[in-house]
Amino acid sequence: MVFEPLQIKQISRGGASVETRFPLAIDSLHQLRLTLGARSIVLKARVAHSRISDVDQEIVTYRSGIEFVDASEAVRAVIAEFLETLTATRGGV
Repeated sequence: MVFEPLQIKQISRGGASVETRFPLAIDSLHQLRLTLGARSIVLKARVAHSRISDVDQEIVTYRSGIEFVDASEAVRAVIAEFLETLTATRGGV
């Protein structure tokens, strides 16, 4: 198992847009640990699309869309709670 950081750019109940310093293969499955506020969850995700989003000297950044797969009700509840908290604290953004 390899641990690599990723940055969540957007998140919804069903998936997320993430940035990485490495490419993700389309249709590949990954187990992710996401920290959402004060809570941490582990879930499976499928890569729906991936592209190079930025090249800065020798650093390449990839933007990928991932779909949450087989998420348990408990995981879905944590994501929903996180999204509701974001909406409330950011005034509906």
